[in-house]
Amino acid sequence: MLRRRELFGMAMVILAILINLSLAFAQQSGGKYVELKRENFQKMIDGKQVDLYTIKNNKGMVVKFTNLGAKVQQILVPDKNGVLGDVAQGYDTIDKVVGGQGSMGAFIGRYSNRIGGGKFTLEGKEYKLNINDMDNRQNTLHGGTKGLRFCVLDAKQLSDSSVEMSYTFKDGEENFPGTVALTLIYSVADDNEFMIEYKAKALDKTTHVSFTSHTFYNLSGDLGKSILDHIITVNADLVLESDDSLAPTGAIRRVAGTPMDFRQSTTFGARINADYDLLKYGLGYDSCYVLNKKEVGELSFAASAYEPVSGRYMEVWSTEPGMQLYSGNFLEGKVPRDLGKGNTLYHFRSAFSFEPHHFPNSPNKPHFPSTLLKVGETYSGKIIAKFSTK
Repeated sequence: MLRRRELFGMAMVILAILINLSLAFAQQSGGKYVELKRENFQKMIDGKQVDLYTIKNNKGMVVKFTNLGAKVQQILVPDKNGVLGDVAQGYDTIDKVVGGQGSMGAFIGRYSNRIGGGKFTLEGKEYKLNINDMDNRQNTLHGGTKGLRFCVLDAKQLSDSSVEMSYTFKDGEENFPGTVALTLIYSVADDNEFMIEYKAKALDKTTHVSFTSHTFYNLSGDLGKSILDHIITVNADLVLESDDSLAPTGAIRRVAGTPMDFRQSTTFGARINADYDLLKYGLGYDSCYVLNKKEVGELSFAASAYEPVSGRYMEVWSTEPGMQLYSGNFLEGKVPRDLGKGNTLYHFRSAFSFEPHHFPNSPNKPHFPSTLLKVGETYSGKIIAKFSTK
């Protein structure tokens, strides 16, 4: 017979194995995440207080963001086993946010995506905007050199589940015409919906506006892992043609018979390296889809993503007419820019974005849905990210 001490030793070995297996499983399903500390985000920037805000529901879902660019830094949702994991790339200090990916997690304005050539004509006057696109492309990107993603919004906590933010774009800011007052609300619902609601009012001049949310998602919970195994659907029969600077040319293509077709669920990786001009220009998916809608401005299904190991499933719904599909092609695993939470390197194609918005370059394409906002008019929109499991 085994001695009592030997039995105890064997029991301890078995217990250690079980604990290690449990930890490994939790890590694999995204159960390990970094606890963000509010004090690491508190700083004065441009004379305004920056902070970390938290909203949560009664089911364990948590969203954390800073009022610098309204940038989402963390979204905690459960996997198919009920284990919470972080599905949004971000940073663990405000200094890393400032030195990191400019668009990561941000709410984008006053004009999201690209305006070709960095200029447009409005009411007979040409407006030359700041050129700030990557790789010396001659476009205005995401509102200019210091668009909303680099500005501090005023913020107030409305409840445990919602925060209201506001910002007023000045006339001439980034060379855009007109003063525009923006109100933005982030909230979470008990059915694990992250809701983004926004209103913008033109106060003194006619101008152009287009807004979007630019959260970088990885549903696996392992924020440095490739997203090419994510299975996605995009509710669109059409996609905008762009030139090699990624600015829309004005032409619209059918997705049928091309690697841009996600009407049937397909992995990101299935055709991402196909010999197709739009994929070559964007180094992967970085194009605006024309969402299928029954009527203008309706809140409808835009896209979905499913990560089979964790079982996490996300749907995005929006009132916007288009959606940029982005496969993380400009993440490069560079330090410090791509060094994220818990010293995780954000590698090439380790995140994706669903960015509902008006069509890029609309000020220069009159046949696109108008982004014009006249004096006294208010533009409103809504984006919802719904999380569940399969």
